[in-house]
Amino acid sequence: MSDVTVIIPCMNEAGSLPGVLARIPDSYRVLVVDNNSTDDTANVAASLGATVIHEPVPGYGSAVHAGVTAADSEVVCVLDGDGSMDPQDLPPLVAALEHADLAVGRRRGGNSPLHARLGNTVLSMRLRTKYSLPVHDLGAIRAVRRQALLDLNVSDRRSGYPLQLLVLASKAGWTVTELDVSYNPRTAGVSKVSGSVRGTVVAVRDFWKVLK
Repeated sequence: MSDVTVIIPCMNEAGSLPGVLARIPDSYRVLVVDNNSTDDTANVAASLGATVIHEPVPGYGSAVHAGVTAADSEVVCVLDGDGSMDPQDLPPLVAALEHADLAVGRRRGGNSPLHARLGNTVLSMRLRTKYSLPVHDLGAIRAVRRQALLDLNVSDRRSGYPLQLLVLASKAGWTVTELDVSYNPRTAGVSKVSGSVRGTVVAVRDFWKVLK
């Protein structure tokens, strides 16, 4: 499928974006959402051919929603701009939409801090037991049909966005599939979430509000 837009929510990812954008599949469009960067993220993205929009409301969910709203393709994919995930893993996720409503990646490898791994394990277990979702990760990389995603009305504008998406997908009776994807240390900068215990605690708190 060629009618695909890759949405990359970013805050201060100028150092990682060149490597990320170089790995985007040739037929996919790229939309970088600059979420209040203080570095050269927007200029770097534009200079490498990506469409750039600016989302002033802080938060991962705000950036992703702005990208989904701005896209006009049948399918949208989302992945981080930190270089930890390989855009070449996106085509299998897109292909999985032939039999699924939502395809998410299960990160394999990488070097996440222990506190981040524990948080992800606990939350994904909750998704399996309470919502019968066959997932072992929170879907940091995903593919979905754009209009169906908009109709799902994901309202979280912070770190809880990917978790709320999965919960709402379960409640809507969606077929969700999970595929293994590669996961590597970020190529520049420091994670806003797993890079500190405080960032992880804030994210887990946002997540747990969704699950209550």
